[in-house]
Amino acid sequence: MKKILLILTVAATALMTSCVNNKEMIYLQGADSIYANTVAIDKNFQLLIQSDDQLAISITSRDKQLIEQFNNSILVGSGNSQSGSSQAMTQSGVCYFYVLQDGTIEFPIIGKVKAAGLTVDQLSENIRQQLSKDVNDVQVSTKIMSFKITVLGDVKTPGTQSYTGQRLTLLEALGRAGDLNASAIRTNVLVIREENGKRSSYKVDLTNPESVFNSPAYYMQQNDLIYVESNKSVKVKGSTSYTYLTVTGTLVSMVASIVSLIIALTR
Repeated sequence: MKKILLILTVAATALMTSCVNNKEMIYLQGADSIYANTVAIDKNFQLLIQSDDQLAISITSRDKQLIEQFNNSILVGSGNSQSGSSQAMTQSGVCYFYVLQDGTIEFPIIGKVKAAGLTVDQLSENIRQQLSKDVNDVQVSTKIMSFKITVLGDVKTPGTQSYTGQRLTLLEALGRAGDLNASAIRTNVLVIREENGKRSSYKVDLTNPESVFNSPAYYMQQNDLIYVESNKSVKVKGSTSYTYLTVTGTLVSMVASIVSLIIALTR
């Protein structure tokens, strides 16, 4: 009888406990030894402007006439690719633009300016050079107002995130999604990216620091999609397999409890 009880207990434990090895749950394994010596970080990373991005471009100068042209300008249009111009509203020398599908913005005074594929610093310098033909002390600053990414799959709070900074990492994006659930596969995180009219996919092993930090997908870009797969042992709630597993586990536990009670009463 004791042997039967032992077998049932082990079976119940096996059914009710996740089969995921603890080692598969740990992020960045071995990072302490791999990076025991200081490793330089690429601080030059900057987002590249893409179509449909919203930009804030500020102009500063002692030339009041130049600034007034911005404060009094309203460009008609929208970010729709069918319109021939981008929309801009100016206030205190700041213009807000939607980058058109052809990668340009319609800038006051200058006209069409290529924006897609450039960093904010490169675009600022291009505009400054154009304006400096007439004004010597003009300064230009550009910011991407926000970019969005989507996190789906086995995370605590899946959904679309909007970020106002210029530098967001994969780990930060997952952290903003509440981290992975215990049932998530950490060795096969998928990132899908669209840029320059092409779609690319990257697989990242979160347990391997080199896979994480050396991945082209480590720094997030506009409209990135992150998908976290569930462990195969996790069944969809409501499915036949899930119901069978749940019922079987419950029955085994009940039988083990009954056998344990019988042994206690017969002693």
